[in-house]
Amino acid sequence: MASLVSLSACGASAPAETTASASTESGNAKTTAESIKEETAEGTVAGTDAASAKKTALEESGEPTEIQVFIAASLNTVMQDLAKQYNELHPEVTITFNADSSGKLLTQIEEGYACDVFFSASQKQMNTLDEEDHLVVEGTRKNVVNNQVCVITTKDSGTKVTGLKNIAEASSIALADGSVPVGKYTRQAMVKAGLLPEAEDVSKITTEEVSEALGGVEISEQSNVSKVLAAVTEGSCEVGTTYYSDTYGYEDQVVILEKIPYELTGNVIYPIAEVQNDEADETEQAAARDFIDFVTSEDAKAIFQQYYFDTDVE
Repeated sequence: MASLVSLSACGASAPAETTASASTESGNAKTTAESIKEETAEGTVAGTDAASAKKTALEESGEPTEIQVFIAASLNTVMQDLAKQYNELHPEVTITFNADSSGKLLTQIEEGYACDVFFSASQKQMNTLDEEDHLVVEGTRKNVVNNQVCVITTKDSGTKVTGLKNIAEASSIALADGSVPVGKYTRQAMVKAGLLPEAEDVSKITTEEVSEALGGVEISEQSNVSKVLAAVTEGSCEVGTTYYSDTYGYEDQVVILEKIPYELTGNVIYPIAEVQNDEADETEQAAARDFIDFVTSEDAKAIFQQYYFDTDVE
């Protein structure tokens, strides 16, 4: 049977790229700043661990600055909340987010886009930036959270699919391409489950090859995980694969058919690091490092957990 592959949502146009600033709240985000404050003694906010007790270079300068933070699309909602809390501590720092697939963000950095912090959904892109491009500032790279790939549908889809094993029974599938971490992890799981043949680099398995292996099912190829979610929630595709964290805020619409075991995908670790930015002055560099310290603090872990991320990482 011939494979059916489209480069946008099944029967619908794909949403525009997500680029957000810290002052913009995601439409489906449930801001948890207030609830965290209530649970923390004396109303303190995230980032108040021992490290912040020292007077940092950022605090010494007190100058307004702006940092460019490139984040995987699956981080957009939680990072809006974290940025809001960070700005309560540092109102002089403007945080501008560029949210997209980690592969696309890596390409942009390599092409010379100004970036201070890279927060990837995969070690692969960070390894390239670090070991091949030598653009990661030494000593700033840290693992932050783990995630889990899910097979999802909508509550009224009537699908016969129960998980990855019989995903070919869907009339249409929304799937990120192999350069996108969730697309790579999905392909890895399909190989491990015997749905796809072995490959030296699973990210190179094309969407057309996935469709053929699944009997010619229609697959809508998406450029990031947010667009996969949109294709499913808008009813354009019957099922799709996203991260567990992407279902936050969509509990009334989305049904998780299966959380794909780590035995099939491997861990889905998100690393963060400061990026060498020749255009950044000392204040901007200090703000970038301070923001990374905030994102990796114990208090920030509570926020990530609210958004369905696993913070038990090394």
